[in-house]
Order: sequence, then C-alpha cells, then structure tokens
Amino acid sequence: MITLTQLSTGYDHKVVARNINARLPKGKLVSLLGRNGVGKSTLLRTLAGFQPALGGQVTIDGHDTRQLSRTAMSRLVSIVLTERIDVAGMNVTDLVALGRCPHTGFWGNLTPADQEAVEQAIHTVGITPLAHRPIHTLSDGERQKALIAKALAQDTPIILLDEPTAFLDFQSKVELMRILASLAHEMQKTIFLSTHDVELAIQSSDLLWLLSGDGLETGTPAELSQGGNIARFFSEVDARYDAAHRVFLLNKEP
Repeated sequence: MITLTQLSTGYDHKVVARNINARLPKGKLVSLLGRNGVGKSTLLRTLAGFQPALGGQVTIDGHDTRQLSRTAMSRLVSIVLTERIDVAGMNVTDLVALGRCPHTGFWGNLTPADQEAVEQAIHTVGITPLAHRPIHTLSDGERQKALIAKALAQDTPIILLDEPTAFLDFQSKVELMRILASLAHEMQKTIFLSTHDVELAIQSSDLLWLLSGDGLETGTPAELSQGGNIARFFSEVDARYDAAHRVFLLNKEP
C-alpha cells in the first residue's frame, strides 16, 4: 500500500498540489482525474521517486520512499510514461526485457528465469504474436501494451501510468483498461493511472481520485456518483452528469 501524508508536489520550489492525504491499496485499479496543469503527472512522478516531494511524506508498506535507494524503488514501482519509444533495431522482446534491469547483474545478462519473466509478461498482455516485431512498426495500442508488458517484467507490486489511453482509438482504450483491471484484480497489483477519458475511468476503476486546485477527493465511482462529487467536480463542463448510468449528457442548445 502507498500512503500519502500531507504531501505537497511541484517543481523548482513551485507547489502545484498541496496537503494530499490518501492511500493506494493493493489489488485495485485507481484512476486520477483532473484538468491539465492541476498536477497529475507531477504527482505520478513524485510517487515514482523521479522528483522529490516539496512537503509531506510518501510511504510504501510503511517505508518512507526518501529512505529507499533507487534500486529498491525500481523493485517496488514501475512507471509507464507518455513519451514515445522509437529505438532503431529494437523489437518488442528487447523492449520488455529492459524491465528486468533491476534484477540483472552488472552486465545486464538475462538468466533463463529473466527470459521466462519477459515471455510471460508478453503473453499476459496478449502480444505474443508481436514478440519479434520492431517497435516502430507497432500501432499506438500495440506499443502501449508492450510498455505495460515491460512494467510487468519489472515485477513490481505497483504500476503507475501517465495517460495510458491517450492517442488510442476507442476499442484500444477499452481493451487497455480491461487489461489493467485484470492485472490489479488477478495479480493483486496496485495500478494507478492518470487519464482524461473520464467516463471510461468511472466505469472501469475501483477507485477514483479527483484532483483540483481545492484538493483531492477520493472514493469508489458509486460513492462519488451518488454523493454528487463527480457532478460538482465537472460542474463547469457544458454537460449534465447522469449518476445512475455514470455518463455525461450534453446540454441541449436552447
């Protein structure tokens, strides 16, 4: 479990979000919603240890992440960012194998156990037929699955994803969210992602985090729907939130 206590995040001493108190439980798919610039990516990078917190504390199973080495963090948390990876000559298996770096020796040689972990990760996300395809030939959906397989091969209990459904067609978005939900429920991973696909997140996630300049609200989609939190959170959108069906209905023109 990840616990955030009075956490403030930002960069260059500029606070973007402050006083965040929340928990990310094991075996759950949690989606982070909020406007551009509210600090979603900054929060993800802070949880991953890529940048320091500006205040407060992040603990993983009771261990303060500030006291953990980079190697220790890489065995606890893997992260899938939005940057595209196009390396000449690299195929899917090569990319996924990079996830084993925290577990290999100085020379990075893969043992039979490492190779098995790579193959299993590729199989789990359903891209075995693509194992030897060059990365640059993949569709956006296939590439995202390969990156998730890399995170799986890293064998961490926590996987963080920054906008994993961006640039995907609707079918690929749905398929990806189903894969992530399966990893959380069947493999007991903590899956935490930021997204702008609001309805898909509401319908797919176990928990939602609503981040705004006023702070953070958390709860199940049912709790936040029935309590009016989602409707209030998106009150400035020209649409009405239907809590019963968990969809947004565009306001009709007068």
